[in-house]
Amino acid sequence: MLLNSHVYIATINVGVQHIMPRILPISDLRNYTELLNKVDVDKPVYLTRNGRGAYVISKIDDYDRETTIESLMKEIQKGEESITKNGGVALNKVAKKYNISL
Repeated sequence: MLLNSHVYIATINVGVQHIMPRILPISDLRNYTELLNKVDVDKPVYLTRNGRGAYVISKIDDYDRETTIESLMKEIQKGEESITKNGGVALNKVAKKYNISL
């Protein structure tokens, strides 16, 4: 998606369904109730200023999900860095320690 002096709208392929992002000028905030009614789960509204992307308005559930995913990805990265630095533990040792059958 490219937002500059001309607004190009891209479709996002989700399975067989296409979702058109809602891209509106920031001036639409004057009627914020109508604008907020356009926001739905997995359907944020993108606001432009002078033809360029400036803000995203999304449902709080979407925001919470994204921040949770981001935190999880950071923890995974820490784990990978730890393995690279300190070495890992064999799966059979972990299974034995926690009494898990493989």
